[in-house]
Amino acid sequence: MSLSAATPPVNGSVGPLERGLAVLRALTALSAHGAGPAVRPGDLVRATGLARSVVDRVLGTLQQLGYVRLDGREVSLATRLMELGNAYLAASGLPDALLPFAERLADSLDESVSVAVPDGDGVRFVVQATRRRTMSLAFRIGDLLPAERCAPGALFAAEWDEDTWADWRARRAAAPTAGAVSFPAVPPRPGPAGGPDLDEFAHRAKAAAHDGWALDDQLIEPGLVAVAVPLRDQAGRIACAVNVVSHTSRHDIASLRRTALAALRDRIPAMEAALAARVEAGPGAVGEPPAVGVIGEDPARLAKREMGAGFLQSLARGLTVLRALGERTPGGPPPHDGIPPHDGIAPHDGMPLTAVAEATGLARATARRSLLTLVELGYATTDGARLFSPTPRVLELGYAPLAGLGFTDIARPHLRELVGAVHESASLAVLDGGDIRYVERVPTVRIMSVNITIGTRFPAYATSMGRVLLAGLDADARAAYLADLDPRPLTRHTLTSVPGLARVLGGVAESGYALVDEELEEGLRSLAVPVRDADGRVAAALNLAVHAGRGTPEDTLRTLLPPLRATAARIEADLRTAFAHRPRGLGQSTPRTVRRPSGV
Repeated sequence: MSLSAATPPVNGSVGPLERGLAVLRALTALSAHGAGPAVRPGDLVRATGLARSVVDRVLGTLQQLGYVRLDGREVSLATRLMELGNAYLAASGLPDALLPFAERLADSLDESVSVAVPDGDGVRFVVQATRRRTMSLAFRIGDLLPAERCAPGALFAAEWDEDTWADWRARRAAAPTAGAVSFPAVPPRPGPAGGPDLDEFAHRAKAAAHDGWALDDQLIEPGLVAVAVPLRDQAGRIACAVNVVSHTSRHDIASLRRTALAALRDRIPAMEAALAARVEAGPGAVGEPPAVGVIGEDPARLAKREMGAGFLQSLARGLTVLRALGERTPGGPPPHDGIPPHDGIAPHDGMPLTAVAEATGLARATARRSLLTLVELGYATTDGARLFSPTPRVLELGYAPLAGLGFTDIARPHLRELVGAVHESASLAVLDGGDIRYVERVPTVRIMSVNITIGTRFPAYATSMGRVLLAGLDADARAAYLADLDPRPLTRHTLTSVPGLARVLGGVAESGYALVDEELEEGLRSLAVPVRDADGRVAAALNLAVHAGRGTPEDTLRTLLPPLRATAARIEADLRTAFAHRPRGLGQSTPRTVRRPSGV
């Protein structure tokens, strides 16, 4: 499959930025077209038309930035790459303003609800509130759909200018080849590329403009139906569309329209007020802004000195500028319809060149070159005077496939790196009633090793991971667990005193780690630390298991606790990045209640 870059590389000082973005686009597209989560550099050479030496330098720079992982001859997207898409989502303010409404709509209708924005002649999803069913109906944040095959597309097309219609007709004329590359989230549809579809979509766009809503009657795929309404900005233009999605086993298009359209229309005034407030509030954020550097410091220059000619300084600087466009400062919009903003964060209308230069530590001329390149490539926009903002197109840089990762998917590469560094088996476990349950494990290769499989359960009181998880409970939940506990000795070392366990759990909560020596099994020593989710709660425990004969407990703490804590911190950082703009509750693996231990 040919996946040529949308924009050919150019010469000049900003060429590395363009080439780096081309490699990221190609890596995203290849990952979405069956190549699996990892591809080879040679695949990227063929996809971009760049020389192998150029691709290697780009990948080396992206690895240094933490945006890709290189494992032997394979390269894959890294969770940290989502920082770029998060910059757009933060600057737009759409998830913070509209996710609470989407969640309430999804609860009341018992259907999936999404918010989409126009992106050229496509539709990009930026908010999702899904219903958890066997048959999932939602797309990932960042997925791009062709406008003609979804309900929001007809709404957006009603405001297209002649240039956008021309681009759309050219893309349709090139289908299905171009469509397969541009819209990997959409299953191919049989039939001619042109013909009646052209007139039919224009008709639907006119009807949407007249009616104020649009329908998707199995346009994406058989069985899927949707209804969408527009949300307008203060100038009366469509800013985004709210989309309710169902399946023909629950609704036909007529019944979904009857059920959902009134609920959508009822909420339009409050949602539009929230959109207006996020603009009127101006720059605003509570929490951690993107880590783009220290004022007066150019991190790319420091990395260049360390890595030499292999590090593409212009690429690193350009991506730093892109991240900086999502930075905000304290202050946020007021609540609407009784719903507070998702995290109290408001967007900004754009950043001036001076602010970008200060945030990144770059010279004004350097920041300006990067900004103009990003504008030319469609990843940023400018008001023509002084303000720059990221565009939805930034989400095409790996965001959708990475947004589909779950808790263990994000943690797994870090466990592998930990095992490679310390040569001991590493595991993740969650609390499941009175037990721990293994959800991820990377074993080491030794003649004598610990043999545990995913899904294995052990009593929490006798394990290092269990004690970390129990220590992470609130005081009432921990007290309830201990009140019902009847611990039994599993070895001659097992602590079976409930008051003693209470003291131990208090110590674990204070120290941030648990060491258990031969209490679960003779000869087995384990050391665990907590892993906190995107909301700061203990979601899982990470441990290393060793044979008790290899040194003293003090030796284990001295050699293994620092890398264990560093790994947990990297997992937590990725979780914060991955779940920054997803509904609360995602990224959590730990049940919040503890039932009476059974069989213990």
